[in-house]
Amino acid sequence: MWTYEKRLQYPVKIARPNPALAKVIITQLGGPDGELGAANRYLSQRYSSPCDEVTATLTDVGNEGLLLHTP
Repeated sequence: MWTYEKRLQYPVKIARPNPALAKVIITQLGGPDGELGAANRYLSQRYSSPCDEVTATLTDVGNEGLLLHTP
């Protein structure tokens, strides 16, 4: 058996909440139609690709989608 303990890796202290910025971040990254979801789909599909060229293309597109939102 194991016990799941939901806690953050690093403590977060928010001095001033910014709802407008939170909405932009959630819109761009979150949800099934967001960039993060698309990048994850590309990266997961590369494992079942029929040839090396397709695998390379899916990897490049997925990594580009992840890099667009890296600070």
